[in-house]
Amino acid sequence: MYQSFYDSPLGKLLLQSDGENLTALKIQKHRFYHDYEKDSMIQKDDLEIFKETRDWLDRYFRKEKPGIKELSLKPKGTEFRERVWRILCEIPYGTVITYGDIARRIAKEDGIEKMSAQAVGGAVGHNPIGIIIPCHRVIGQNGKLTGYGGGIENKIKLLELEEVDQGKWRRDEFC
Repeated sequence: MYQSFYDSPLGKLLLQSDGENLTALKIQKHRFYHDYEKDSMIQKDDLEIFKETRDWLDRYFRKEKPGIKELSLKPKGTEFRERVWRILCEIPYGTVITYGDIARRIAKEDGIEKMSAQAVGGAVGHNPIGIIIPCHRVIGQNGKLTGYGGGIENKIKLLELEEVDQGKWRRDEFC
């Protein structure tokens, strides 16, 4: 396993790879950051996936809206979590959806009456590839900003960077 770092407007980002795919991207102040920071990782800044990821992030922070499919991503999680993360990848720039929206979609696809929004929230919260897999585009019921592992202030910065209509989320809940 390999790692590199990227200095972003949100602070230092930890990038990790299996050698071919991006497996993690964590903001240094993310609540699970230290779970990813390991001495056994090999620092390899010139790994191709890290070069591609740094280029992607450069364009993202310049508001160029790079596509998720430009990068080879390999997040690891349970089948349910990976399913939720695939749904996150479908959320377009400039939009937000709720945990309940995702839960209703999964329930409909599975032909069941309902799915727990809290279970979806748990899967969203364990997204190992932040920013690129856009968990920051998921908000609570009625537009309320809910927890973000990288810090609510960074969630706000990402939503503002993507020019999400502030009428769709309630900044005043945390500011």
